[in-house]
Amino acid sequence: MAYDEPGRTASGESTPNVPAAVLENVFDDPAHGEPGRDRVAVHLVWETALLVGLAVLTFLLWRADADALRGAGLRTLLVDVVALGLLALAAGLSLRTGAVNLAVGPVAVAAALHFAEQGDRGAPAALVPLLVAAAVGGLAVALVVVVLHVPGWAASLAAAAGVVVWIERRTAPVTVQGEYDPRRTAFYLFAGFAAAAALGGIFGAIRAVRRLVGRFRPVSDPARRRGAVAAVVTALALVGSTVLAALAGVLIAANGSGPVVPGAGLDWTVLAVGVALLAGTSAYGRRGGIFGTLFTVGLVVVFLAWLAAEDRSVSRWAVGAVLLGAGLVVTRLVEAYGRPRRCGVEAGERAPAGDGTISTGWSLHRPGPAQNWPPALPAQSTATPPDPWEAPRWDAGPDRWDDDR
Repeated sequence: MAYDEPGRTASGESTPNVPAAVLENVFDDPAHGEPGRDRVAVHLVWETALLVGLAVLTFLLWRADADALRGAGLRTLLVDVVALGLLALAAGLSLRTGAVNLAVGPVAVAAALHFAEQGDRGAPAALVPLLVAAAVGGLAVALVVVVLHVPGWAASLAAAAGVVVWIERRTAPVTVQGEYDPRRTAFYLFAGFAAAAALGGIFGAIRAVRRLVGRFRPVSDPARRRGAVAAVVTALALVGSTVLAALAGVLIAANGSGPVVPGAGLDWTVLAVGVALLAGTSAYGRRGGIFGTLFTVGLVVVFLAWLAAEDRSVSRWAVGAVLLGAGLVVTRLVEAYGRPRRCGVEAGERAPAGDGTISTGWSLHRPGPAQNWPPALPAQSTATPPDPWEAPRWDAGPDRWDDDR
């Protein structure tokens, strides 16, 4: 029997004995993850906590330095949010596909150095070759990941090492050239980042989109290939994350108050991945929140600004380590309370033919309730069995007229 929509067959007949939630899962392929709709309640609860934390830190920053939340201070703060937000989006995008890109930090530092050196040629002339190089580099990493089917973290770490070699060719800080100032368009940049983060989270919550993006996530043997669709989606995510990291590096250089200092940039990778994990993106891929990235980026930037207002400083390595540790706990919560809820016929159970339920073909049907089982022994008859010695076949003569048999 074929089904066109939940509770109705292709011919229009209703199926009242089959729960609609079960019929929705008929077309889910168990080879691409658990059938059913991921639950988002855990993300909403966690994002509410992140929003409360952001409000508290904003109040503390306002008490310590009110100028940081108005005028030029606010514009600088918003550009910092966008820069870290682009890095977090880059890490989160690759995490969603199950192939995290660990090269985002070194790519951002290399992009900052390039823009600092070439900025005097104008923003378009400096950006175009930079973005082309980032796309080509991301494509190279993607081909290694999807063609050889190797973990994304290993391939991107090798790419990060190559970028660090290019960075180490510069031993002195580079003063930013050119007149591009992102603070002049800070509100537009922040609005664009907020829209991209929110819309990405909303579309990522759609069942079909989430399953499509997370197809590279292993469900059995992690070395088994996940198909052409998973390869294409993962490749696009790796290319996109590399380009986003390059844009983040441009904003870091243009919004800085001094020259760009060459560095490995892995501290930015740790910070970006930590933000993505704390925002609710699972370290295993596929699952993620809606507004978590926006709230977490704002929380981290406001926290760093509050420390600066209090004349205190902390290493990006320390902040990233704390974010990673807390993010792993969030991943455990997301995986435990965000997986699909079983309903109707339990996942992995085979239903008997003709009873109106859906069989997934993974195990045998469970027996019915104990009270419906047949008795162990058949019922005994109360009639007296005939005596075999009195049967007619033992009589030698004819029947008599007074025989009552």
